[in-house]
Amino acid sequence: MWEKIGAAFEAARERTLGAMLNGMADAKARRDQSTFSIALIALSAKLAKADGVVTEDEVAAFKDFFDFPAEERRKVEMVYGLAQQDVAGFDHYLKQVAKLYEEEPAVLEDVLDCLFHIAAADGVAHPRELAMLEAAAEAFGVAPGCFARIKAAHLGLEAEDPFFILGLPPDADEAAVRERYRHLARLHHPDALVARGVPPHLSKIAEGRMAAINDAHQRAVEALI
Repeated sequence: MWEKIGAAFEAARERTLGAMLNGMADAKARRDQSTFSIALIALSAKLAKADGVVTEDEVAAFKDFFDFPAEERRKVEMVYGLAQQDVAGFDHYLKQVAKLYEEEPAVLEDVLDCLFHIAAADGVAHPRELAMLEAAAEAFGVAPGCFARIKAAHLGLEAEDPFFILGLPPDADEAAVRERYRHLARLHHPDALVARGVPPHLSKIAEGRMAAINDAHQRAVEALI
């Protein structure tokens, strides 16, 4: 993985990161761990500057999720710097990443989850960061219920309607709740994330999401009793 990332970063020296992402999307680049990593680093760099300053908490949060080897620090810092210096805005990057994974919507949920982790690194999310995350959800086509459960998992907000969190109509019966829960559990299992190109050490993003799903499932079942 790191050899491929390194080659991509070196190729980007003569052009902007936005141009590199465009090329990957237009060429329908193979969706693997390196592709996911490049997209995540690029968006993280843009998001970290949302409130005008990159804090140590945000940098630490990035390193927590993107646990890169010490010898690969230069490559990561290079693409992070390219993203921050690129005149292209966050919205432009969102369109590129959305195009890159237009046939794999679950991966876009994974990206959004990681971005939430960085935005909420200090326990709160700046209004500008929340606006950017909402823009990401819209660009990625993430369903409102999915966005709500990711947001709740990271910000510890008051739980919303469990049927909404599960993506079900309010009149869903027990069978529908059970079937939907099983589907979401399979979709967000760590093995499923790795299978769709999320680096293994990032699969922990599923933990908070599954906690929100489990909570919603339990409350939905209790509401039906």
